[in-house]
Amino acid sequence: MTSPVESSGAVAGEVVDLMDPALMSDPFGGFSRLRERAAMVRGSFPGVDTPIWLVTRYDDVKLVLSDRRFVNDPANVPGMDVRNIREKAIQARGIPPECARYLMDGILDVDGADHIRLRRLVSRTFTARRVSELRPRVEDITEALLDGLAATPANDVVDLIDRFAYPLPITVICELVGIPEESRPQWREWGKALVSLEPGHFGDVIVAMVAHIRELIERRRAEPSGDLLTGLIRAHDEDGDHLSDTEMITMVLTLVLAGHETTAHLIGNGVAALLTHPEQLALLRDEPGLMPRAVHELMRWCGPVHATRMRYATEDLEIGGMPVRRGEAVMAMLVGANYDPREFDEPDRLDITREPDERRENHVGFGHGLHYCLGAALARQEGEVAIAALSRRFPDLALAVDPKDLQRQLLPGSWRLARLPVRLSRQASSDLPR
Repeated sequence: MTSPVESSGAVAGEVVDLMDPALMSDPFGGFSRLRERAAMVRGSFPGVDTPIWLVTRYDDVKLVLSDRRFVNDPANVPGMDVRNIREKAIQARGIPPECARYLMDGILDVDGADHIRLRRLVSRTFTARRVSELRPRVEDITEALLDGLAATPANDVVDLIDRFAYPLPITVICELVGIPEESRPQWREWGKALVSLEPGHFGDVIVAMVAHIRELIERRRAEPSGDLLTGLIRAHDEDGDHLSDTEMITMVLTLVLAGHETTAHLIGNGVAALLTHPEQLALLRDEPGLMPRAVHELMRWCGPVHATRMRYATEDLEIGGMPVRRGEAVMAMLVGANYDPREFDEPDRLDITREPDERRENHVGFGHGLHYCLGAALARQEGEVAIAALSRRFPDLALAVDPKDLQRQLLPGSWRLARLPVRLSRQASSDLPR
């Protein structure tokens, strides 16, 4: 490995390859070493010939994510024609321009008033009160999935990602948005395709997704419901200036994909972490009230999202004493911030009692600032319900492989299990008290 992750020379002038397999297989150690060598380092990835700044220290990451001098849309950098690096990367994946806009003109990509406008259209669905009202439905879906697992023959190996961690959040978000049950397996396949590193099929996937959403919109216009899609259609049809056709399609695409992919891997990563830290799992079983704090700690220690979208500096400034020029792109590395010893004592240690207050959130696993994850409360709730029910229904749940043999999807900026093979206890029958 020749990247600066392990080299002993100065960081200046070196560029970190974000596709380096060694870095993707150990982002916690890799970005921790980078963080301790410099406030920022240069990074690169395929399809982009301009290095970007990687920001890895806790205070600096929060600054980038909350300071209005950084924007998501490079068109908002005053006085400059700044190239959109993400657009370049999308083009490198073979996505046609007519479909690329559905990946670039959404709530995650816009700034200021446009972001607030789009966020307000859907934020009521994800308030703490609305999420709390959803909890009984999340619990019902969870128990039904666990009933299916309980019917597994003795000693069979079960892939918990496939059988539990994915089906739960995709069912919840699809019910909220208004995706019919028969379409949900297809959405899961589309999600897998979009995060794979196999070239040549991204364009076809986006074309199919956009066509599908258009069909759903027409169906909902004819048969309105109480779901989020019906609300978006109403906002579009009653005030086209408030929500454009592209924005509506992009919103559906973003909410469904983001609403199940990250939560699935929060659950998968969290279960794997607890199974490999039996003392923490035992403590959680003895004190179920720790669950909200435990999910926060799991999000810090093994959260699925390690990097944010790129931000662009709107003026010359400094980060950690290092200069950033107007128009330069920076990426906040959440994994570096969440393991920063300047903020967390013994950050490498998993400690489900770490958060002193379940309502307090020190980590940046869900981001920070104006673009803080819209569905964070729902993701936390699903994580709490899933892990608590799984632990209770299957008290002897165990990994079916050595922890070092767990397969990860090598995807820059993410931490995802390809599979989570486990064996279930025969005591975990559906007649146990719920």
